[in-house]
Amino acid sequence: MQVTLGIDRESPKTARPKTETITKVEVRNFAFFYGESKVLHDINLDIPQNRVTALIGPSGCGKSTFLRSINRMNDIIPGARAVGRIAIDGADVYGAGVDVVSLRRRVGMVFQKSNPFPKSIYDNVAYGLRIGGVRDRRRLDEVVERSLTRAALWTEVKDRLNASALALSGGQQQRLCIARALAVDPEVLLMDEPASALDPIATQKIEELVYELKENYTIVIVTHNMQQAARVSDRTGFFMLGKLVEYDETNAIFMNPKEKLTEDYITGRFG
Repeated sequence: MQVTLGIDRESPKTARPKTETITKVEVRNFAFFYGESKVLHDINLDIPQNRVTALIGPSGCGKSTFLRSINRMNDIIPGARAVGRIAIDGADVYGAGVDVVSLRRRVGMVFQKSNPFPKSIYDNVAYGLRIGGVRDRRRLDEVVERSLTRAALWTEVKDRLNASALALSGGQQQRLCIARALAVDPEVLLMDEPASALDPIATQKIEELVYELKENYTIVIVTHNMQQAARVSDRTGFFMLGKLVEYDETNAIFMNPKEKLTEDYITGRFG
């Protein structure tokens, strides 16, 4: 497992000392095909544990395809094929004998559009546990409360857990979906533009939540909003035409990019 030294992105007055950063997800020479079409080209990067990594780039650049490759969500697409290596804690997720169901428990996913089930708030959060065979009500109660608390939703819904999840606001529904993903205790949380359909206030709550969740989870977020990437992430990768153009500490990407293409994108010359 690769170990590097990094500095948490803080102002000089509040900067913390250097801490050991451990690679959680290692990507080497990863390519992806839809049939004969190659949509990702030789991606190489290390995603650090308990940090937020943002993926930015114009529409159709491959960032969402890459995100879904980490927990093999693309497997359901006919003709999809991966080449290369994505490893979590050193184990290749595309290796022989990998249990994809178990992988997706370890690597949760939150989608662009909130997708609560037409069930109660409680049943939405408990769903994954019940599918996994948990029946003990006390255990379910504990996990539902903990997950909703971590998703910053408990105080808003604790008195109406049996109400329909579909009655929640858009921002609350998205936080409910985050709670549902957290309930099965993942190690990595993938977020595909989780705030793109939300108003500014709900977006701020999601961003604050993302920042807090990295204490317990490794987070990879795709966003079209570069300001959001700058606010919430520790590292940022810029994708273009299926290639990872540049990957670095977020401050470096936005303040001193090494590649002209990166500079042109973040300064709005195209996109």
